[in-house]
Amino acid sequence: MNNLSGEYYNEKIETMDRGDLDSLVEEKLRYTIDYAVKHSSFYRKWFESNDVSPSSIRDHEDLLEMPLVSGELIRNNQPPKTNDFNFMSTSWDKVFTIHETSGTSGTPKAFFLTWDDWLRFAEKYSRSFTSQGFGKGDRMIMCASYGMNVGANTMTLSARDIGMAIIPEGKCTFPTRVLESYQPTGIVASVFKLLRLARRLKDEGIDPGETSIEKLVVGGESFAEESRSYLEELWGCPIYNTYGSTEGTMCGECTEQSGLHVPEDLVHLDIYDPYRKEFLEDGDCGRIVLTTLLSPGEKCGNLLINYDTEDTTVVQSRKKCACGRTHMKIFTPEREAETHWISGSPFNRVNVERGVFQRENMDYLTGEYEAFLYEDEDGTSILKVSLECIDKENCDRSVIEENFLRGFLSNITGTKGLYDNGELDVDIKLTGPGELEFYKLKGRAKRVIDRR
Repeated sequence: MNNLSGEYYNEKIETMDRGDLDSLVEEKLRYTIDYAVKHSSFYRKWFESNDVSPSSIRDHEDLLEMPLVSGELIRNNQPPKTNDFNFMSTSWDKVFTIHETSGTSGTPKAFFLTWDDWLRFAEKYSRSFTSQGFGKGDRMIMCASYGMNVGANTMTLSARDIGMAIIPEGKCTFPTRVLESYQPTGIVASVFKLLRLARRLKDEGIDPGETSIEKLVVGGESFAEESRSYLEELWGCPIYNTYGSTEGTMCGECTEQSGLHVPEDLVHLDIYDPYRKEFLEDGDCGRIVLTTLLSPGEKCGNLLINYDTEDTTVVQSRKKCACGRTHMKIFTPEREAETHWISGSPFNRVNVERGVFQRENMDYLTGEYEAFLYEDEDGTSILKVSLECIDKENCDRSVIEENFLRGFLSNITGTKGLYDNGELDVDIKLTGPGELEFYKLKGRAKRVIDRR
């Protein structure tokens, strides 16, 4: 039984002593490996081809000696590359739902969920929601897709488990009367959906901070702390970060807002450096590598062992959080596909947003932007950033440019040095409402595009 104490969804597990938690992880890992051998044709061949005896994997340290499973490897083991879905780790009669990733990097990866998978995914969200103060009596507007992406579906199941009502809008374009009629206490949406909703409310003479909303949950993309601060100012309430994926990550901030808790008993997380080809210590930045953890007797539709997510983060702490939880905390992950390199120095979409959402800029800007990376004949990289203004004719360009550069350029990423040395130029363009290029395109906006 889950202990709905008001602070924890599963108090015994969430506050477990580190030594006991590690022992539980290792017990689950051994069952998971055994399950993989019995139910996955891919992993049987994978162990054999890598000359690994499954019985030799006894604890999570043994995973560090194993090769990684990439997204490309998954795509190469499903149609149209093969006749069968080789990563499926259950029989068709045990499959409850079928899901796909967004497919932004090519063919979507297919995932098959059993009912056990749904319950595990829902528990991850239940722990996260409860840690953020949601529970019985709350009403949550769900502005996440109910399509083949798993998030909205399993968050809805989670809401049932914690006694929270869901208003399943799917998109953030719902009539503002919904706020008045149903008095929701929370919304799940992306940063820009919440930004546009707040603007729409203001246009209708409604102060977002005067609505019934008490907490907001941002999911689906990483974001800059500057954008969080601005949204919290607009809405007059805390904003909590989550990180999830079809592959089954689902980490979330607690009320401390000091890192995302990883449900370590449900998914094992390591950090890997693909360039040095080695696993990293806590505090070092690298790619998230995941391993599904099953309890004895559980079934799984798509087992993942040492799966390279291509998302990057840092293990922040394994110490007990002020909220009482003992599970590790990580920094907000960033999508490696949104990282761009200039002369060996990286910057991410999030770095650009730090420049956009400098507080002094937000008296002039809507927050909407797009950026394009070019290279001139001399080899100088040029980042052309278009910023949408509330009133283009009454913007202080010099203030906006100065604030953007202060937020974007960094000694940590190396972009400040490149800028100072003339290897990087930043060209800022101010546009009026609705004039950005991405408004003309269908689908999810890609904010930073490399056109070199």
